Amino acid sequence: MTVKRSAAKLASVIVVALLTSVGCAQSKDSAVKPSADGSSGKQLRIAVIPKGTTHEFWKSVHAGAQQAADELGNVEITWKGPLQENDRDGQITVVQDFITKQVDGICLAPLDSQALVKYVGDAKAAGIPTVVFDSALADERDIVSYVATDNNQGGAIAARQMGKILRGKGGVILLRYNPGSESTEQREQGFLDTLTKEFPGIKILSSDQYALTTPEEALTKSQQLLLKFRDQVNGVFTVCEPNSTGMLGALEGERDLAGKVKNIAFDPNAKLIQGLTDDTVHGIVLQDPVKMGYLAVKTMVEHLQGKPVDKRISTGEYIATPENMNEPNMHKLLHPAQFGE
Repeated sequence: MTVKRSAAKLASVIVVALLTSVGCAQSKDSAVKPSADGSSGKQLRIAVIPKGTTHEFWKSVHAGAQQAADELGNVEITWKGPLQENDRDGQITVVQDFITKQVDGICLAPLDSQALVKYVGDAKAAGIPTVVFDSALADERDIVSYVATDNNQGGAIAARQMGKILRGKGGVILLRYNPGSESTEQREQGFLDTLTKEFPGIKILSSDQYALTTPEEALTKSQQLLLKFRDQVNGVFTVCEPNSTGMLGALEGERDLAGKVKNIAFDPNAKLIQGLTDDTVHGIVLQDPVKMGYLAVKTMVEHLQGKPVDKRISTGEYIATPENMNEPNMHKLLHPAQFGE
Protein backbone atom coordinates (compact mmCIF):
# COMPACT_ATOMS: atom_id res chain seq x y z
CA MET A 1 0.00 0.00 0.00
CA THR A 2 2.87 2.39 0.79
CA VAL A 3 4.39 1.84 -2.64
CA LYS A 4 1.04 2.44 -4.32
CA ARG A 5 0.43 5.63 -2.32
CA SER A 6 3.92 6.89 -3.21
CA ALA A 7 3.40 6.17 -6.88
CA ALA A 8 0.04 7.93 -6.87
CA LYS A 9 1.52 10.94 -5.10
CA LEU A 10 4.38 11.12 -7.62
CA ALA A 11 1.95 10.90 -10.53
CA SER A 12 -0.15 13.75 -9.15
CA VAL A 13 2.95 15.93 -8.73
CA ILE A 14 3.94 15.27 -12.36
CA VAL A 15 0.44 16.17 -13.61
CA VAL A 16 0.40 19.42 -11.62
CA ALA A 17 3.86 20.34 -12.93
CA LEU A 18 2.82 19.67 -16.52
CA LEU A 19 -0.36 21.72 -16.17
CA THR A 20 1.58 24.59 -14.62
CA SER A 21 4.12 24.46 -17.45
CA VAL A 22 1.41 24.52 -20.10
CA GLY A 23 -0.40 27.35 -18.33
CA CYS A 24 2.74 29.52 -18.28
CA ALA A 25 3.76 28.92 -21.87
CA GLN A 26 2.93 31.82 -24.21
CA SER A 27 3.74 32.18 -27.88
CA LYS A 28 5.65 35.25 -29.08
CA ASP A 29 2.64 36.53 -31.04
CA SER A 30 0.06 36.04 -28.29
CA ALA A 31 -1.60 39.04 -26.73
CA VAL A 32 -0.01 41.03 -23.93
CA LYS A 33 -2.84 41.73 -21.49
CA PRO A 34 -3.20 45.44 -20.67
CA SER A 35 -3.51 46.74 -17.14
CA ALA A 36 -6.34 48.96 -15.92
CA ASP A 37 -4.73 52.07 -17.45
CA GLY A 38 -4.45 50.41 -20.88
CA SER A 39 -0.73 49.70 -20.67
CA SER A 40 1.02 46.40 -20.20
CA GLY A 41 3.38 45.53 -17.40
CA LYS A 42 5.78 44.07 -19.97
CA GLN A 43 8.28 46.36 -21.67
CA LEU A 44 7.61 45.99 -25.39
CA ARG A 45 10.45 46.23 -27.90
CA ILE A 46 9.25 47.58 -31.24
CA ALA A 47 11.56 47.86 -34.26
CA VAL A 48 10.72 50.75 -36.61
CA ILE A 49 12.33 50.37 -40.03
CA PRO A 50 12.04 53.25 -42.54
CA LYS A 51 12.94 53.10 -46.23
CA GLY A 52 15.92 55.32 -45.52
CA THR A 53 17.25 57.64 -42.86
CA THR A 54 18.43 60.65 -44.87
CA HIS A 55 15.33 62.54 -45.99
CA GLU A 56 13.41 64.93 -43.73
CA PHE A 57 10.21 62.91 -44.13
CA TRP A 58 11.68 59.98 -42.20
CA LYS A 59 12.91 62.22 -39.39
CA SER A 60 9.29 63.31 -38.92
CA VAL A 61 8.06 59.70 -38.96
CA HIS A 62 10.69 58.99 -36.29
CA ALA A 63 9.33 61.87 -34.18
CA GLY A 64 5.82 60.42 -34.34
CA ALA A 65 6.96 56.91 -33.48
CA GLN A 66 8.88 58.19 -30.46
CA GLN A 67 5.90 60.29 -29.37
CA ALA A 68 3.74 57.16 -29.29
CA ALA A 69 6.37 55.25 -27.30
CA ASP A 70 6.69 58.09 -24.79
CA GLU A 71 2.93 58.29 -24.28
CA LEU A 72 2.53 54.54 -23.85
CA GLY A 73 5.37 54.33 -21.36
CA ASN A 74 5.97 50.59 -21.66
CA VAL A 75 7.39 50.73 -25.19
CA GLU A 76 10.97 50.96 -26.37
CA ILE A 77 11.40 51.65 -30.08
CA THR A 78 14.56 50.93 -32.02
CA TRP A 79 14.83 53.04 -35.16
CA LYS A 80 17.03 51.53 -37.84
CA GLY A 81 17.01 51.54 -41.63
CA PRO A 82 19.28 51.80 -44.65
CA LEU A 83 20.91 55.14 -45.38
CA GLN A 84 19.57 55.37 -48.95
CA GLU A 85 16.19 54.29 -50.28
CA ASN A 86 17.66 52.09 -53.02
CA ASP A 87 19.36 49.66 -50.62
CA ARG A 88 16.97 46.69 -50.71
CA ASP A 89 19.57 44.26 -49.39
CA GLY A 90 20.38 46.64 -46.55
CA GLN A 91 16.74 46.86 -45.47
CA ILE A 92 16.34 43.09 -45.71
CA THR A 93 19.38 42.67 -43.45
CA VAL A 94 17.84 45.04 -40.89
CA VAL A 95 14.59 43.01 -40.85
CA GLN A 96 16.49 39.74 -40.47
CA ASP A 97 18.53 41.20 -37.62
CA PHE A 98 15.41 42.20 -35.69
CA ILE A 99 13.91 38.73 -36.24
CA THR A 100 17.06 37.22 -34.76
CA LYS A 101 16.82 39.59 -31.79
CA GLN A 102 13.20 38.48 -31.24
CA VAL A 103 11.66 41.93 -30.90
CA ASP A 104 7.98 42.01 -29.98
CA GLY A 105 6.89 43.71 -33.20
CA ILE A 106 8.14 45.33 -36.39
CA CYS A 107 6.86 48.52 -38.04
CA LEU A 108 8.19 48.51 -41.61
CA ALA A 109 8.15 50.92 -44.56
CA PRO A 110 9.16 48.51 -47.35
CA LEU A 111 11.27 50.16 -50.02
CA ASP A 112 10.35 47.37 -52.45
CA SER A 113 6.78 46.05 -52.55
CA GLN A 114 7.91 42.60 -53.75
CA ALA A 115 11.32 42.03 -52.17
CA LEU A 116 10.19 42.43 -48.54
CA VAL A 117 7.19 40.07 -48.71
CA LYS A 118 9.23 36.97 -47.87
CA TYR A 119 10.89 38.57 -44.86
CA VAL A 120 7.62 39.78 -43.38
CA GLY A 121 6.49 36.17 -43.72
CA ASP A 122 9.66 35.03 -41.95
CA ALA A 123 8.90 37.45 -39.11
CA LYS A 124 5.38 36.08 -38.74
CA ALA A 125 6.72 32.52 -38.71
CA ALA A 126 9.02 33.56 -35.86
CA GLY A 127 6.04 34.92 -33.92
CA ILE A 128 6.78 38.59 -34.67
CA PRO A 129 3.90 40.64 -36.14
CA THR A 130 4.48 43.43 -38.66
CA VAL A 131 2.66 46.72 -39.21
CA VAL A 132 3.51 48.18 -42.62
CA PHE A 133 3.52 51.95 -43.06
CA ASP A 134 4.07 54.46 -45.88
CA SER A 135 4.30 51.91 -48.73
CA ALA A 136 2.29 48.73 -49.18
CA LEU A 137 3.48 45.22 -49.88
CA ALA A 138 2.33 43.32 -52.94
CA ASP A 139 1.03 40.57 -50.64
CA GLU A 140 -0.57 41.75 -47.37
CA ARG A 141 -1.58 38.37 -45.93
CA ASP A 142 1.12 38.38 -43.28
CA ILE A 143 0.74 41.94 -42.00
CA VAL A 144 -1.31 43.26 -39.10
CA SER A 145 -2.21 46.63 -40.64
CA TYR A 146 -1.18 49.16 -43.29
CA VAL A 147 -0.82 52.77 -42.04
CA ALA A 148 -0.33 55.29 -44.83
CA THR A 149 -1.36 58.20 -46.99
CA ASP A 150 -3.77 57.37 -49.81
CA ASN A 151 -1.01 57.88 -52.35
CA ASN A 152 -3.20 57.41 -55.39
CA GLN A 153 -5.41 60.20 -54.07
CA GLY A 154 -2.29 62.31 -53.47
CA GLY A 155 -1.42 61.97 -57.15
CA ALA A 156 -4.99 62.86 -58.12
CA ILE A 157 -4.83 66.02 -55.97
CA ALA A 158 -1.63 67.02 -57.77
CA ALA A 159 -3.28 66.46 -61.16
CA ARG A 160 -6.26 68.63 -60.27
CA GLN A 161 -4.01 71.44 -59.07
CA MET A 162 -2.02 71.17 -62.28
CA GLY A 163 -5.15 71.21 -64.40
CA LYS A 164 -6.44 74.23 -62.52
CA ILE A 165 -3.34 76.40 -62.86
CA LEU A 166 -2.79 75.40 -66.50
CA ARG A 167 -6.47 76.03 -67.23
CA GLY A 168 -6.81 72.62 -68.80
CA LYS A 169 -4.20 72.87 -71.54
CA GLY A 170 -0.46 72.58 -72.11
CA GLY A 171 2.34 70.03 -71.90
CA VAL A 172 3.32 68.25 -68.67
CA ILE A 173 6.25 66.13 -67.47
CA LEU A 174 5.85 63.49 -64.76
CA LEU A 175 9.21 62.56 -63.22
CA ARG A 176 9.01 59.17 -61.52
CA TYR A 177 10.97 58.16 -58.42
CA ASN A 178 12.45 54.66 -58.08
CA PRO A 179 11.24 51.28 -59.42
CA GLY A 180 9.60 49.10 -56.77
CA SER A 181 8.53 51.96 -54.46
CA GLU A 182 4.81 51.27 -54.06
CA SER A 183 3.90 54.62 -52.52
CA THR A 184 5.36 56.69 -55.36
CA GLU A 185 4.04 54.30 -57.99
CA GLN A 186 0.55 54.98 -56.61
CA ARG A 187 1.14 58.75 -56.78
CA GLU A 188 2.33 58.47 -60.37
CA GLN A 189 -0.68 56.38 -61.37
CA GLY A 190 -3.15 58.65 -59.60
CA PHE A 191 -1.68 61.68 -61.35
CA LEU A 192 -1.73 60.13 -64.82
CA ASP A 193 -5.22 58.63 -64.49
CA THR A 194 -6.76 61.87 -63.22
CA LEU A 195 -5.00 64.13 -65.68
CA THR A 196 -6.01 61.94 -68.63
CA LYS A 197 -9.63 61.61 -67.51
CA GLU A 198 -10.36 65.11 -66.25
CA PHE A 199 -8.07 67.28 -68.40
CA PRO A 200 -7.96 65.88 -71.94
CA GLY A 201 -6.49 69.15 -73.23
CA ILE A 202 -3.24 68.55 -71.33
CA LYS A 203 -0.58 66.52 -73.13
CA ILE A 204 1.73 64.25 -71.15
CA LEU A 205 5.16 64.85 -72.68
CA SER A 206 7.08 62.31 -70.57
CA SER A 207 6.03 59.83 -67.89
CA ASP A 208 8.58 57.00 -68.08
CA GLN A 209 11.74 58.58 -66.66
CA TYR A 210 13.02 57.82 -63.14
CA ALA A 211 14.82 60.35 -60.95
CA LEU A 212 16.16 57.64 -58.56
CA THR A 213 16.71 58.32 -54.88
CA THR A 214 18.90 61.40 -54.39
CA PRO A 215 18.41 65.10 -55.21
CA GLU A 216 21.63 65.01 -57.27
CA GLU A 217 20.34 62.19 -59.48
CA ALA A 218 17.00 63.99 -59.82
CA LEU A 219 18.75 67.22 -60.81
CA THR A 220 20.58 65.47 -63.65
CA LYS A 221 17.47 63.75 -64.96
CA SER A 222 15.41 66.95 -64.65
CA GLN A 223 17.99 68.92 -66.64
CA GLN A 224 17.84 66.32 -69.39
CA LEU A 225 14.04 66.45 -69.57
CA LEU A 226 13.85 70.24 -69.52
CA LEU A 227 16.45 70.45 -72.27
CA LYS A 228 14.49 67.98 -74.41
CA PHE A 229 11.04 69.53 -73.88
CA ARG A 230 11.84 73.16 -73.04
CA ASP A 231 9.71 74.59 -75.86
CA GLN A 232 6.73 72.39 -74.99
CA VAL A 233 6.67 72.04 -71.21
CA ASN A 234 4.19 74.05 -69.14
CA GLY A 235 4.10 71.96 -65.98
CA VAL A 236 6.05 69.35 -64.02
CA PHE A 237 5.05 66.94 -61.25
CA THR A 238 7.60 65.22 -59.01
CA VAL A 239 6.47 62.55 -56.57
CA CYS A 240 8.66 62.89 -53.44
CA GLU A 241 11.03 65.24 -51.67
CA PRO A 242 14.39 64.31 -53.28
CA ASN A 243 13.19 64.41 -56.88
CA SER A 244 11.12 67.54 -56.18
CA THR A 245 14.30 69.19 -54.88
CA GLY A 246 16.25 68.12 -57.95
CA MET A 247 13.58 69.40 -60.34
CA LEU A 248 13.40 72.76 -58.56
CA GLY A 249 17.17 73.10 -58.89
CA ALA A 250 16.95 72.37 -62.61
CA LEU A 251 14.18 74.94 -63.11
CA GLU A 252 16.09 77.58 -61.16
CA GLY A 253 19.10 76.91 -63.39
CA GLU A 254 17.01 77.87 -66.42
CA ARG A 255 15.98 81.48 -65.84
CA ASP A 256 13.40 81.47 -68.59
CA LEU A 257 11.66 78.40 -67.12
CA ALA A 258 11.61 79.08 -63.33
CA GLY A 259 8.14 80.37 -62.46
CA LYS A 260 6.94 80.03 -66.02
CA VAL A 261 6.76 76.22 -65.76
CA LYS A 262 4.15 75.29 -63.15
CA ASN A 263 5.79 73.05 -60.57
CA ILE A 264 3.88 70.64 -58.31
CA ALA A 265 6.00 68.85 -55.69
CA PHE A 266 5.32 66.11 -53.12
CA ASP A 267 6.55 66.43 -49.49
CA PRO A 268 8.09 69.65 -48.14
CA ASN A 269 11.52 70.88 -47.22
CA ALA A 270 12.79 74.41 -46.61
CA LYS A 271 13.79 74.98 -50.23
CA LEU A 272 10.45 73.79 -51.63
CA ILE A 273 8.48 75.83 -49.09
CA GLN A 274 10.46 78.93 -50.08
CA GLY A 275 9.51 78.15 -53.65
CA LEU A 276 5.84 78.70 -52.77
CA THR A 277 6.76 82.27 -51.85
CA ASP A 278 9.12 82.78 -54.79
CA ASP A 279 6.64 81.56 -57.44
CA THR A 280 8.89 78.64 -58.42
CA VAL A 281 6.69 76.02 -56.70
CA HIS A 282 2.92 76.16 -57.26
CA GLY A 283 1.76 73.34 -54.99
CA ILE A 284 3.18 70.80 -52.56
CA VAL A 285 1.17 67.66 -51.86
CA LEU A 286 1.49 66.93 -48.15
CA GLN A 287 1.31 63.86 -45.96
CA ASP A 288 1.31 63.73 -42.16
CA PRO A 289 4.52 61.81 -41.38
CA VAL A 290 4.34 62.46 -37.63
CA LYS A 291 0.85 60.96 -37.50
CA MET A 292 2.05 58.05 -39.64
CA GLY A 293 4.85 57.10 -37.26
CA TYR A 294 2.61 57.63 -34.25
CA LEU A 295 -0.22 55.44 -35.54
CA ALA A 296 2.13 52.70 -36.75
CA VAL A 297 3.52 52.20 -33.23
CA LYS A 298 0.13 52.63 -31.52
CA THR A 299 -1.46 50.09 -33.86
CA MET A 300 1.30 47.56 -33.18
CA VAL A 301 0.92 47.93 -29.41
CA GLU A 302 -2.87 47.60 -29.61
CA HIS A 303 -2.42 44.40 -31.61
CA LEU A 304 0.03 43.02 -29.04
CA GLN A 305 -2.53 43.84 -26.32
CA GLY A 306 -5.12 41.73 -28.12
CA LYS A 307 -7.22 44.66 -29.30
CA PRO A 308 -8.80 44.65 -32.78
CA VAL A 309 -7.12 46.96 -35.31
CA ASP A 310 -8.16 48.10 -38.76
CA LYS A 311 -6.40 46.46 -41.70
CA ARG A 312 -5.91 49.87 -43.36
CA ILE A 313 -5.48 53.19 -41.59
CA SER A 314 -5.34 56.45 -43.58
CA THR A 315 -3.26 59.37 -42.36
CA GLY A 316 -4.63 61.94 -44.84
CA GLU A 317 -3.37 63.92 -47.84
CA TYR A 318 -3.45 67.66 -48.53
CA ILE A 319 -2.03 70.30 -50.87
CA ALA A 320 -0.30 73.53 -49.88
CA THR A 321 -0.39 76.42 -52.34
CA PRO A 322 0.91 79.99 -52.28
CA GLU A 323 -2.62 81.03 -51.29
CA ASN A 324 -3.13 78.71 -48.27
CA MET A 325 0.42 78.02 -47.05
CA ASN A 326 0.07 80.26 -43.98
CA GLU A 327 -3.18 78.77 -42.72
CA PRO A 328 -2.54 77.13 -39.30
CA ASN A 329 -3.16 73.51 -40.30
CA MET A 330 -1.25 73.86 -43.56
CA HIS A 331 1.65 75.60 -41.80
CA LYS A 332 1.87 72.70 -39.35
CA LEU A 333 1.97 70.12 -42.17
CA LEU A 334 4.60 72.13 -44.05
CA HIS A 335 6.78 72.23 -40.92
CA PRO A 336 6.29 68.83 -39.21
CA ALA A 337 8.24 67.98 -36.08
CA GLN A 338 11.47 66.07 -36.59
CA PHE A 339 13.15 63.65 -34.23
CA GLY A 340 15.69 65.38 -32.01
CA GLU A 341 14.12 68.83 -32.22
